[in-house]
Amino acid sequence: MDKIAVLIPCYNEGQTIFKVVSDFRSVVPDATIYVYDNNSTDDTAVQAKKAGAIVRQERMQGKGNVLRRMFREIDAQCYLLVDGDDTYPAQHAPRMIQKVLQEQADMVVGDRLSSTYFTENKRRFHNAGNSLVRKSIQCLFHCTIQDVMTGYRALSYSFVKTFPILSHGFEIETEMTIHAYDQNMRVDHVVVDYRDRPEGSESKLNTISDGIKVLFTIANLYRCTKPFAFFGLLALLLFLLATGFLFPVLWDFTLTGIVEKFPTLIVCCFTYLLAAVSFFSGLVLSNIRKQDHQHFEFQLQVMDQFVKARERR
Repeated sequence: MDKIAVLIPCYNEGQTIFKVVSDFRSVVPDATIYVYDNNSTDDTAVQAKKAGAIVRQERMQGKGNVLRRMFREIDAQCYLLVDGDDTYPAQHAPRMIQKVLQEQADMVVGDRLSSTYFTENKRRFHNAGNSLVRKSIQCLFHCTIQDVMTGYRALSYSFVKTFPILSHGFEIETEMTIHAYDQNMRVDHVVVDYRDRPEGSESKLNTISDGIKVLFTIANLYRCTKPFAFFGLLALLLFLLATGFLFPVLWDFTLTGIVEKFPTLIVCCFTYLLAAVSFFSGLVLSNIRKQDHQHFEFQLQVMDQFVKARERR
């Protein structure tokens, strides 16, 4: 097991990867640096090897797929995750690693948005998109996260080995953040400087399509992690909708004693039934979710015992 593993997922980062690997080798000399090449068509792998990194391949396209492979194959006490585009300075790494190894943090977020991101980033809509995602998660999940989409994070062994990766692409950062808060894992922050990509280096993130994927991921994770709130809200909306259409029917009935809009009455009854089903579905799923939390805590205990036994060898 490595003490510190620096994980760098890469796709066509031949222009910057040599500098990134060299910077982190200099700042964290006792770390093992892994570069996973995700079907690059340039010399990313060659430059990474030249800089002294361990280079491996992941054929399934997408950052989520690369991280899934990394987390399965690499064992380390602390994982430092960083992008290969030279936008995150290496000098913040020791502080982030310290919070994992010495202060028992499960995830340390390299917070760009509290420093230079909004002035350095030149891509249209990125600033607004990051703010929208941050506000959405803070509101829906009642957390204090400042930078949801950052690619600069330090992770504990327990977090990595108990995190079920479902995303394929750039939604992975959102999924990691929500998972940490939902499972009551310790999340810490380190404010980091951010610099825009050097000239000639292009971002692989599509602002519109990837932004929509991230928002759908947030909605889906809200449904899965807070089922009673989600289905309770749906039940309330269905109840209000049925009541709104039923009121004129009841008003006509009180005046004439005749139900003139019988089809409307039938639809309203079915809508009330759907509201009841939604409400009780939320209750059942909430109980299942509670059992999942209990099982996860047991997994963490087993993981801690495994790590301690491994350290004694």
